[in-house]
Order: sequence, then structure tokens, then C-alpha cells
Amino acid sequence: MNFDLQDLSGTFTTFDIIVSLSLSFVLSAIIAWVYRYTHKNVSYSQSYVQTLVLCGMIITLIMLVVGSNIARAFALVGALSVIRFRNAIKETRDVGFIFLVMAIGMTTGTRFYVLAIAATVAICLVMLIMYKFNWFKLDVQRQVVKVQVPPEQEYTSLVEDVLIEYCTDFELVSTEAVRSGALNELYYTAQLKKNKKPTELISALSGVNTGQRVTVLTGYDQTDI
Repeated sequence: MNFDLQDLSGTFTTFDIIVSLSLSFVLSAIIAWVYRYTHKNVSYSQSYVQTLVLCGMIITLIMLVVGSNIARAFALVGALSVIRFRNAIKETRDVGFIFLVMAIGMTTGTRFYVLAIAATVAICLVMLIMYKFNWFKLDVQRQVVKVQVPPEQEYTSLVEDVLIEYCTDFELVSTEAVRSGALNELYYTAQLKKNKKPTELISALSGVNTGQRVTVLTGYDQTDI
């Protein structure tokens, strides 16, 4: 039996491998640093940032293997399609960074080095500018108001009269029966007027709901009575 072992490494040189993987590492590390620098929330994960760098280099390797061979490309797609990711992405911007390192990995793997460098610099610069100047921030703070009232409709009307007085707008989100139907718990989203405070809203609502529980949630702070 004749085994013909063919080495396909000749389709790219050692120089191509070193330059592609090295450049992919550097550019992915820059993207990871920008992600770390512009991250605001408490959901930061060192593992995720390291995965960004790893992902960029792996995509580069895949593109070197695929080259211009269509059959090889379909084979890799079929092999990778069996992978299932079970970790949920915590923020939508995280998906954007994943696509960015994948794109950079693809460009370095196909040896579009200038394009990879230019794209990394341009997109990271855009991210830094948006972070620095806080672009697209919606400076509107809404509150969640939870009020327990007797089931009679008149109490709901009294609560909404108070909300009209203290809020620029409000919306009833849901109504839930509590204490075996003895009370209704009303959930509103509302925006307080500029000269009104949550404690004032609570005092006013407590005066019309027969002393039942009132809760106002503002951002991460909770005022309760």
C-alpha cells in the first residue's frame, strides 16, 4: 500500500506565518486594551479580554489554512459549526469587539496587513472618541414606582393624580394582586419633575394609599417606605 503524504505548508512561507500571527497578536492586544479602557460596568471579565486576543490569532491561523481553497473553506465551516457557546454575552458592545478581532484576524490571515493596521487604528480611535466625549448618552433618568393600594378603582385614580402632580410623564407597566387579593400592587415607570424628589413622591403616595407600601427605584438606589 502506497501512502503519499503531502505537506501543504508550501502554500505560505515561514515569514508569512510569523508576520501574520505577530501582527494579529499586536492588533488584537490593542483592541483588547481599548475594550478594557472603555469598559464602564462591573461585568468586566479578564477571561473575555484574553479571549479577544486568542480569537484574533486563531482566525488568522484559520485564514492561513484556508487560503484560496474553496473546498478547505467549506470543510472548516462544517467543522466549526459543531461548536456551541454557552456563556451569555453580557453587553451588546462585547459582540462588536468579537466581530472586530475576527475581522482583523481575517485580514491578517489573508495578508492584507496595511488594511488590518488601518482598520484597527481607525476603529479603536472611534471607540476612544466616543468614550471620551460620552457620545449618544441619553440623559433621561426614569424611576420605577411600586404602590400597594386596596383593589377599588378609586385608589388607582388617586395614585395617578399624585403622579400627574409630581412627574412629567408616567406609564402603568403592570398590576398584580398581592396578599390573596386584598391589595393590588401597581408598577409604574415615571420621570420626576426637576423640582421634585423621590422622598416627596413617596410621602404624597403614602397619603392616598391607606398607608400601604410604596417603593421608588431610581437607578441603583432604592427609597422605600
